Amino acid sequence: MERGDDEGFFGPESASWAVNGSLTTFVGGIRALLIQLLHPGALAGVYDHSRFRSDPLGRLNRTIAWLALTTFGSREAATDAAAHVRRIHQPVHGTYATATNEERSYSANDSDLSLWVHAAFTTAFLGAFTALRGNPPGGRDGYVSEWAVAGRLMGVDDPPRDYAELIAVMRSFDHDLTFDERAADVAHFLRRPPLPLPYRLIYPVLFGAAVATLPVGYRALLGLKRPKWPAITLTRVTLALAAVAVGPRSPSERAARDRISRSPGQSV
Repeated sequence: MERGDDEGFFGPESASWAVNGSLTTFVGGIRALLIQLLHPGALAGVYDHSRFRSDPLGRLNRTIAWLALTTFGSREAATDAAAHVRRIHQPVHGTYATATNEERSYSANDSDLSLWVHAAFTTAFLGAFTALRGNPPGGRDGYVSEWAVAGRLMGVDDPPRDYAELIAVMRSFDHDLTFDERAADVAHFLRRPPLPLPYRLIYPVLFGAAVATLPVGYRALLGLKRPKWPAITLTRVTLALAAVAVGPRSPSERAARDRISRSPGQSV
């Protein structure tokens, strides 16, 4: 994170720093996984090729590393991180059954699947932030426009560039989405993952907020009900207490600011 001599693709005043550097990413990450598993092609890649059961924290850490480097790293670091993920995805391929039981082949680096994963990620992280914190700098359009850079780095040919385009892209996948036995299995795992005790105490609150902030259509397809308890309010309190412990800036942001401050003519 500290290597390089530029501020990266975004910078200290960006929507991406605000959203992806916020503790709301804990909720956004859960939302992203719940939404992404509704596409049987994306689900097949996770179900058949990942070690989400045996190493859930390892997979989470790798995702966090990619997110942090893309958001806060130099342009070279962000580009290298995306290339690394795409190399890991190269052997991830196979077949899956569509919503109409048609067998279809897939590859994790397919442009169509990459678009779905990118759009679902953007929807999930932006939705969590706006529900818990309000609009980021530049509003929803600002975040979608900026984060399109990450989509292009990951091989998405034409990522959405504003919020209206993002919603249109998400809706274009509606006919592909389904919730079968394998999706139910992963959803159940996400509801009660085998986490260490301290995380096990907090996770139900974060999961509740993820469900509460899901679009109604996705929540219905997943068979989930909005919690009867004040999940969003309780999550705000939980994240506020966590912010006191970790400080106003994440370690990634602090490292990025140190890097930028060393760049000629820069100060943050």
